[in-house]
Amino acid sequence: MTVADIRKLSTNELTSESTKLREEIAELKRRVHTGELQNVRIIRAKRKDLARMLTVLGEALMKEAK
Repeated sequence: MTVADIRKLSTNELTSESTKLREEIAELKRRVHTGELQNVRIIRAKRKDLARMLTVLGEALMKEAK
């Protein structure tokens, strides 16, 4: 997901999407530890998407607070 796509989302959508991503990352980590998943780069990509979402969410909350 690109930053432009993330910026189009509302704060409620961002919080729900970030929660979904956290759950997905936890599931991927579980699958890596059990040996079901070999490609660990997927986790890295998901973590970067989560970081982008949290950054945009923080910016949006700062704008709303002003």
